Amino acid sequence: MSADDSGSARPLVWLPFPAERIEGLPDTLDYAFWDGGPDYPTDPARCDFYAVPYVTDPEPCTRPLAAMTRVRVVQALTAGVDHLLPAVEHLPKGAVLCNARGLHDASTAELALALTLASLRDIPGFVRAQDAGEWRQGFRPALADKSVLIVGYGSIGSAIEDRLAPFECARVTRVARSAREAARGPVHPIAALPGLLPDADVVVLAAPLTEETRGLVNAGFLARMKDGALLVNVARGPIVDTKALLAELDAGRLRAALDVTDPEPLPPGHPLWSAPGVLITPHVGGPSSAFLPRAERLLRDQLTRFALDAPLQNVVVAAR
Repeated sequence: MSADDSGSARPLVWLPFPAERIEGLPDTLDYAFWDGGPDYPTDPARCDFYAVPYVTDPEPCTRPLAAMTRVRVVQALTAGVDHLLPAVEHLPKGAVLCNARGLHDASTAELALALTLASLRDIPGFVRAQDAGEWRQGFRPALADKSVLIVGYGSIGSAIEDRLAPFECARVTRVARSAREAARGPVHPIAALPGLLPDADVVVLAAPLTEETRGLVNAGFLARMKDGALLVNVARGPIVDTKALLAELDAGRLRAALDVTDPEPLPPGHPLWSAPGVLITPHVGGPSSAFLPRAERLLRDQLTRFALDAPLQNVVVAAR
């Protein structure tokens, strides 16, 4: 059911998609559609469940939060919620922030593999040769027999390893915040990185942006990577020290494939655009045809739980 400002007693949900698009939504809730535009669909103070629009600019996402005085759930459609965390302290006591763990696994893991293969096999060079009408043959490295280090072994990191399985990698090493055993083998703690980096041919970043991971890939991290290694970032730009990365790229010692950058969007004329050995995509790990059906499933599940007053999935933090 759609909502207006008539003062219905039913809980009100702000959705980033029209409610009629999502089959199976609870009929005990009212729904309003807001995609981040300048005009709100209702008074924000009436919103009980806020499904955050899936936009790259954090400003529209956080703009209505200060006025959402009775909101109980803020549901992101991103795995990372660093853009929403500063607003949590202003939410009503007990309101929860949920991320979209699992939503972007397929799409982001697919892009991580695509960036890795494209960089190793020099697809950008072939495209430039095609544009110039030139037939440039030559030897290129394969992913087969390479050692891959995944930094950030959550659901996306695990999905990346799933997609690496058929490519005959020599080894896949997993790193997360703390050590544990995963289905495919041991997961090492971040503290073990200095000893793991020198053996990796490909380092894939899939970690969330936290105070622990901000600037993690600094000059020391990069210096420990082996000559000719490839850095793939499908996580967040500020995890990498851009100046330190540029120094390694300009020296020709490392290569990089970046779906995210710092700054972002990358402005015209920034040296990363023209750095040797770098492939850049404009933060497109999530937005693909895989996004919408998975987003609809997540929202349907969370709203069903919300309507039944059942525990929600993917709770990151609660307001105090």
